[in-house]
Amino acid sequence: MGDRPLDAAAPATAVTLPLNAGTVPVPPPVVEQRPYEVAAPHGATRQDEYYWLRDDERADRDVLAYLEAENNYADAVMAPLADSEAALYEELVGRIKQDDSSVPYKYKDYWYYTRFEVGQEYRIHARRKGNMDAPEEIMLDVNQLADGHDFYQIGHWEISPDQTLLAYVEDTVGRRQFTLRIKNLASGETLPVQIPGLSTSLAWAADNTTLYYVLNDEATLLTRWVKSHTLGSEASSDPIVYEELDDSFYMGLSTTRSEKYICINLGSTVSNELRCTETEAPGEFRVLAPRERDFEYSADHLGSRWVIRTNLNAQNFKLMAVGGDAWGDRSQWRDLIAHDAGVFIRDFELFDDFMAVGERSGGLTRIRIVARDGQSRYVDADETAYAMAVSVNAEPTSDQLRYTYTSMTTPASTYELDVRTNERKLLKEQPVLGGFDKTDYATERLWATARDGTLIPVSVLYRKGFERDGTAALLQYGYGSYGFSNDPWFSSNVLSLVNRGMVYALAHIRGGQEMGRSWYDDGKLLNKINTFTDFIDVTDFLVEQGYAAPDRVAAMGGSAGGLLVGAIANMAPEKYRAIVSLVPFVDVVTTMLDESIPLTTNEYDEWGNPEDETFYDYMLSYSPYDQLKAKNYPAMFVGTGLWDSQVQYWEPSKYVARLRARKTDDNLVVYRVQMEAGHGGQSGRFQRYRETAEQFAFLLNQLGVETLPSPHDAP
Repeated sequence: MGDRPLDAAAPATAVTLPLNAGTVPVPPPVVEQRPYEVAAPHGATRQDEYYWLRDDERADRDVLAYLEAENNYADAVMAPLADSEAALYEELVGRIKQDDSSVPYKYKDYWYYTRFEVGQEYRIHARRKGNMDAPEEIMLDVNQLADGHDFYQIGHWEISPDQTLLAYVEDTVGRRQFTLRIKNLASGETLPVQIPGLSTSLAWAADNTTLYYVLNDEATLLTRWVKSHTLGSEASSDPIVYEELDDSFYMGLSTTRSEKYICINLGSTVSNELRCTETEAPGEFRVLAPRERDFEYSADHLGSRWVIRTNLNAQNFKLMAVGGDAWGDRSQWRDLIAHDAGVFIRDFELFDDFMAVGERSGGLTRIRIVARDGQSRYVDADETAYAMAVSVNAEPTSDQLRYTYTSMTTPASTYELDVRTNERKLLKEQPVLGGFDKTDYATERLWATARDGTLIPVSVLYRKGFERDGTAALLQYGYGSYGFSNDPWFSSNVLSLVNRGMVYALAHIRGGQEMGRSWYDDGKLLNKINTFTDFIDVTDFLVEQGYAAPDRVAAMGGSAGGLLVGAIANMAPEKYRAIVSLVPFVDVVTTMLDESIPLTTNEYDEWGNPEDETFYDYMLSYSPYDQLKAKNYPAMFVGTGLWDSQVQYWEPSKYVARLRARKTDDNLVVYRVQMEAGHGGQSGRFQRYRETAEQFAFLLNQLGVETLPSPHDAP
């Protein structure tokens, strides 16, 4: 380390040459090619020589043998980086407070919270009656529930109205197909109820014995039926209270803020419908407003009115209100907060005396407090680039608003604001151990000019002392789909990169909703390529501005972000030294032609339906799997989970096989398959840190960055 001051950025000095296929002692797996033709209804055909890798049952011996061979190859490839990976893992884990707990919130008679114990993988869900000095009642110890399972996840839980019963759903595979369980919190007994194949949605009726749940289609995994279960009855006799016949719609359950209604929330990419019944006397689920194409809305009820967020003549959404009995009559809706072309309304939370509205403007989030008399003000922010959102506010009678605040340099913080006095209290800032000091880091909000002249917001993070001289290594992250906004939240993991002199950048590309609804519309369907060119143009901008060396840029994305990095690898491979692609959606056309695959029918309005030749040709033009050519590609780390229900494991498997067969370079392709996990990776917190450490070790090696322990992380 010499005499370099500790407040300067660590130099990115290479100590290990980037590994490549020529330096690895074992060859990668060779995958057999078997002829298979994929045909579209309009007559177009394609050859898919690796289609045979699809096995819906995950039982084919040849397929499983190939996946195991990939893991064995990944082990061999990564073996020289074992010390680096171990050092990174210790850093990542060393920053977390292992016995951390959440900020308790009050609901009725109890304070609810979660906590961890040192060395344990999973949360403990607990509560205390009356105040936090009362004896602890453990509702669910997920460590005990996970014992004996390679994967375990609690998807959701709901307390009965009388606070004596806990309904929860669990997944022991990773496929997001949950099983309902019910626990008597007074006795500690888990009832014999076990209903499999569910989504995460649950809702109790006021009688404390009737529970509503959503049952998935066994083949497509789509949410298909709402059923009700009465305690003490056989699950096989549970009546269907609603069936959704349109495969483009998902559905879930909720209880309104007033707790007067149980609602079925139905939604497609471009339409919504809300059906509700009274909790005190459940019966017919009445429609608040019937579905129409390109008409979106969500609603909540409190007091004597419904408040509705809708795009009715409002691209960026507005808020409207209507009396409690105006079922099915949209003509009675009246503006509450009018549409503003410069402000996107994200969500809202109702209280007896005010309303908290989540907005987005200028690429940043903010919260507006709206009083009953219509007067409004904004919650103050402490930085110029940040993310803010309404937190858990379980009781509408409160005059205290809880919200979360973070930035790329400020750990996630929970505040409580007194809306009467405007006094703010910090309840918790997420602890970051290992010698972290937020003043050692700097963040900027930049604007890159895309090739069509559009200004793309970019958030960058680096350690103070960084010099913009065009020599640094850069990791650029992006997503850009479904209108999901990639806000500048704090990540303690990224410190392991910037502490070594790297720059970390979030590209807020089109397809997200950072700049409003038009930002999303300009990055989907026949505008999808904007997502990919925006990302490439951000890379060019950062290199031109000296934030990175042109030969030391890496890209990272997951799921639809995997589509993004797969597309840019085909479009501009020379601009990226390495790519990390996690659970990537890369076989766009074949997947969207197959209605038996989960997500397909619901997403025609996101990507297009390739049964239409116009969409077929457009989607084919960017589909990463279909566009692989005989040329040089960046080094790649690809990850997936065998039981992934969102992006099936065979998509990245086929992609890796074809990539290896066609590319003309000797750059590494590492393919890590989690055999006991799904879309979100492994379920335990320490397991996930091991995954991250492996990915970071790969990146740092490929970028020529020092991978020994960072001098900025305390031992």
